[in-house]
Amino acid sequence: MRAELGQSTLAGWAQWNSSAPYSVGVEEEVMLLDPRDWSLAQRIDDVLPRLSSALASRATAETHGAAIELASQPHDRVEAAAREITALRAALARELAASGLRVASAGTHPFALWTATEISSGARYQLVYEAMRELARREPTFALHVHVGVPEPEAAIVLQNRMRVHLPLLLALSVNSPFWQGRDTGLASARTPLFQAFPRVGIPRAFVSYDDYVETVDLLLRCDAFPEPTFLWWDVRPQPRFGTVEVRIMDAQITVAETGALAALTQSIAHLELEEGYHTDAQSHRIEVLAENRFLAARDGMDARLIDAVAERRVPARELLARLLEAARPHAADLGCEDALDPLVMLGEEPGAVRQLRAAREPRHLPGLVELLSDAFVH
Repeated sequence: MRAELGQSTLAGWAQWNSSAPYSVGVEEEVMLLDPRDWSLAQRIDDVLPRLSSALASRATAETHGAAIELASQPHDRVEAAAREITALRAALARELAASGLRVASAGTHPFALWTATEISSGARYQLVYEAMRELARREPTFALHVHVGVPEPEAAIVLQNRMRVHLPLLLALSVNSPFWQGRDTGLASARTPLFQAFPRVGIPRAFVSYDDYVETVDLLLRCDAFPEPTFLWWDVRPQPRFGTVEVRIMDAQITVAETGALAALTQSIAHLELEEGYHTDAQSHRIEVLAENRFLAARDGMDARLIDAVAERRVPARELLARLLEAARPHAADLGCEDALDPLVMLGEEPGAVRQLRAAREPRHLPGLVELLSDAFVH
C-alpha cells in the first residue's frame, strides 16, 4: 500500500490551513426583492458596487442575479457569529433601501419563474452557465452553509463521514421552501430537488482518508471536469483553504435566531462526533439509506419518519431530534452555545415551510408571504 502523502506533497488546493477547533462561520444566501410586486430583483450587478466597504467585504454574488451571500468571519462561539449575521442583515437591508430594494431569506422565492432568471456577470458564474447551459437559469435557490473549524485534515474526513448521517435531520429541521413557481409543491424543501439539477450535489460517499479525498478530487481537476474544488456542491465537504468542514444541506432561514440554532446544532454535532463518536455503526452510513432519508426529509420535513438502519425501522424525525439533543447538549455546554439551541424546539414543531404555508393562506397569498419574509429579515 502506498504511503500516505504529507502536507508538503499535496496539490496546492489541498494544503490544509489549520483553524481553531470548533470555530464556526455562517454563510446565508438571501434574495433581492422588488417591493412593488415582491418579485425577485435581478440587480446583483448594480447592487454590489454600491455597497459600503464594510458590507462589501462580507457580501458576494451568487450564480443568479437576484441572490447575494452574506458570510460571517469565523468565531469561537455561535453567539458571536449570530451577532455578526444580524449586523450584516441590518446593513444590507438599510443599504438596499436606498436603491428601492428589499431583501428576505427562505429556501426559494415562492413565485419566481425561470424565464425571468438572469445569471450574474462574474467569471465564476459565467463558467457555471457554460457548463450547465440553460439548467443554470432555473429558479434560484437559497441555502444556509455552516463551517466548523477542524485543525487536522484527517479529523476533517472523519467528521465529514460521520456528519453524513446527520444531514437528513438537519435538512428536516431547516425545510423552508414549500412553494415553486407559485404552487404548493407538497414538498417541505423544494430547494433540495431543484438544486439537484446541478452536478456534484447530494451526500458524498465516505472517504477512507484525506489522501483518498484529495486523489479523487485532483483526478477530476486534472481532467478539467471543473476548474476548482468549490465546484463540488456536496451537502457536506472539506474546505482546505479555511480548515473547515462545511455543511451545506440546509435551506436558508427566515430569522437569525433560526440560523443561529442550526449553526449551534451543527457545531455541537461536530464536537459530539469528534470527541465522543456518536454514529460509528457502519449500518448508519449506507449511502442508499442516507439518500432515502434525504428525500424523506425534503418531502416531509419534521413530519418525516426516517430510516434507522441499525434498528431496521422508521423513526419519527422528532424522536431522532430528541435523542440527538440529549447527546449533544453537554457538548453544546462545552462550546458555550447551549442557549442558542433553544429555537430548535420551535423548528422541531413548525419549521419555516409550515409557517410559510400558513401565511400563504392569508388574502394577499404569495406576495403577502414574501412581504412577511422581508419584514422578518431584520427582526
